[in-house]
This record gives sequence, C-alpha cells and structure tokens, in this order.
Amino acid sequence: MRYLPHTESDIRGMLDAIGVASLTDLFHSIPEKFRLDAPLNLPPALSESELVDELGRLAAKNGVDECTSFVGAGIYAHYAPVVIDHVLRRSEFYTAYTPYQPEVSQGTLQALFEYQTLVSLLLETEVTNASLYDGATGCAEAALMARRLQRKRSKVLLTRGVHPDFRHVTRTYMVNFQNDLGEVAFGPDGRVDMADLKAKLGADTAAVIVGHPNYFGVLEDLPALVKTVHDAGALLVVTFGEPLAFGLLPGPGRYGVDIVAGEGQSFLGAPNYGGPSLGLFSTKEEFVRQMPGRVCGMTADADGRRGFVLTLSTREQHIRREKATSNICTNQGLCALAATVFLTVMGKQGLRRLAELNLNKAHYLKQKLSALDGYEIAFAGPTFNEFVLRCRRKPAAEARAKLLEKHRILAGVELSADYPELESHLLLNATEAHRKADLDALVSALATV
Repeated sequence: MRYLPHTESDIRGMLDAIGVASLTDLFHSIPEKFRLDAPLNLPPALSESELVDELGRLAAKNGVDECTSFVGAGIYAHYAPVVIDHVLRRSEFYTAYTPYQPEVSQGTLQALFEYQTLVSLLLETEVTNASLYDGATGCAEAALMARRLQRKRSKVLLTRGVHPDFRHVTRTYMVNFQNDLGEVAFGPDGRVDMADLKAKLGADTAAVIVGHPNYFGVLEDLPALVKTVHDAGALLVVTFGEPLAFGLLPGPGRYGVDIVAGEGQSFLGAPNYGGPSLGLFSTKEEFVRQMPGRVCGMTADADGRRGFVLTLSTREQHIRREKATSNICTNQGLCALAATVFLTVMGKQGLRRLAELNLNKAHYLKQKLSALDGYEIAFAGPTFNEFVLRCRRKPAAEARAKLLEKHRILAGVELSADYPELESHLLLNATEAHRKADLDALVSALATV
C-alpha cells in the first residue's frame, strides 16, 4: 500500500511545469453539468495509522484469532510509516550486496553513512558503525571490545538488569573466559545495586555492562554509574532494547559512556515472529580501531565531487585474521536503511512526540493497575514504556494464562524463568500502538482474575 500524499509545494511545482493555474483547470474538458458541485457523501479521510487499523479490522473478519499483546521485553510493536517499505523495495536497495566496490555502491554507502550519523545524533556518541546483527550480539561484542581496550584487565561485570538474552549471548561469546564474567545485583528500585557494584569492582575489572532502560523498563542513574565505574578505572557499556526512549532521554554518550550497544528493532515497525533485528553500536572516536564491524565515510574524488567509501573494515575478510576485531561478516543493511528512513521521516520533534505517547500510555496503565486490589508496581525506579507488575493474589503465570484464554490478552512476560526471585511478576509494555480501550481492557480483565 502506498500512502505518499503530495504536499502543496509538490502540486504547485507540477502545475507550473505543465503551465496550468489550478487543479480545477485540469478538468476543463468535462462539461459543467457533469461536475460535482458538492463533496462526495463519504466519511472523512483517515490518517495513515487509522487506515492501517481499519484494514486490520476488516482483515480480522476472515476469522484470524488475534490477541492484544502487551509483550515488549526487547521487541516492540511500533507504527512504521509506509514510506519505509516503499524505499526498501527499490531494487537498488532490496538486492544490494556488501559494498566492496564504492564506485558502484554509492547509494548503499550513502544510506549507511546517514544511518551512522542519525544513530550518533540519537545516542549522542562520536562514532557509530554500519550496524550489527542485533542488540544481543552488540552487547557481546562490546564486552570483547572492552577487554581489548583494557589489556591489563580481563573481568566484565554484567548487571542483572541487562536483558537475559543479551547476557546469555555474551556468556556464549566468552565461553573460554567464564571466570572473567561476573554479575551485579539489582536493588529494590529496579536499578543497579550500587553497593554490590562497588564491592565487585576491582583492579581487574575491564568493563561494567548496564541496561538503560534496563530489562525491567527502569532508567538507570547514568551519571552516578559513569563516575563509579570510571573512578575504578573500568569502562562503562550501556545496552538497551528500546531505542525510542532516547527520543526523550539524553543519549548515553552525553554522560561519558564508553560504548553503547542496543537493539534497533523499534525503528523497523511491527515485529514478525520476534524480528527482524538491528544492532546499534556506538563508541568514542578514540576507540574506533577496536570497534567491530565497518564504518562508511564521506570523501571527495579527484574532481572534488562528494563520494562515499568504506572508511574502516576491521574484520578478517579485509585485514589479517589476527588483527580482526570480530568475525561478524556483514551488517544489517536493509534494516539499517529502514531505521534511517524512520528517523528521517520522524525528525527530532516527531521522535520526541512518539516517545511522549509511549511514556504517557505506560504511565496511565501503571496508575490504573496500581489502584487494583491485589496488584502493585514492583519497582519504584523511573520507567519509560515498560514496567513490572507484582501479582499478590495468585501466581503471575496463572493470571497471564487466564487473560489469554478468556480475554485474548497477552499480558506481558512472566519473569520467573529468568528471575526466580520474581515468581509473581509480569513485565508489561505499552506503546503508541495501544489504544486507550486496549489499556482499559487489560485493567478490567486483571481485576477479574
């Protein structure tokens, strides 16, 4: 479906090009008696998002048994402007391969260059690579990168608020260095337990990895973490599953965070069986030689014309294997392009407005749920569009199952599998994709179980 209306300036330009004064003049050949002298008797026009919802409602008549989902946990349902799909389906992007030859890959290289620029602006970092596979591999690569930068230190501390999948993949990457991995507890507010962190920081600590927002949706105190970790001589790595949060929050780079590695799926639209994913990876310029992946740069040819090239490729296919920083052999080019279009279309103000919608809807849901008998918000720390609900009356898994069976509501993620101490807790997410009626339906349904 194409939803690309012309602007007034577009229409004026086309009319000027063909020498016509107005749109009405285009129909001068139609006799007056056959022309409409009043608007058609049709409902008012719908916005793009409203039209997609209406088509979804009509499609639901086919008998598809869908449910309303409040699952986030690193993969989020956001609205994606249709223009994204329009650009992605252009053949020069859709069939593009690794840009080994810059002279025939200018479009791909320019798109990646613009992606790097936009992500650096969003995260307030100095340099961004051309993407990694997903947030989990980004976290693991950040751990290895920190060890390379801190050659006299080897230990990496993972805070338990980091996404469980991120932690699992990092442990897999560092399977030969298990003794160099440690965990830091979370406190009663859902943030890093600073006392536990300070007790475990030592002269052998290369880096500390935290989530912001963390897996519980809680925002960490980055200034305090930066000071504590840097005072110990270690690097601070920030990971995240929801990049839209930085439409409102300052980017981690503003606080002096050393490496930022997170998931960019939110900028790709609705999830499809948990994906596709996009690994965002940024760092300080002084660390760029140890950054995994590739960097696209802008230059000029012999005639002074602007051009784009691969400025840095630190993988074994381009340099000697022993000097390679990673065995990741490509980047998520098509997904990075989708993120580029999303961020460009939204712009600074649009991204902020979208983030505000997410914050407001999640806050509304928190207030309503906290007022229910038998339920309470588990952590007092500030949140963005995700939070943890404690179920006091019955096990969270039982409540979740009843909601799905009786109300067709998928009530978030039951946390006990990854956090045994949180047996009666649900991780819930609310985005702009949820209508107020959806939020109220969840509240009403929980009140009955």
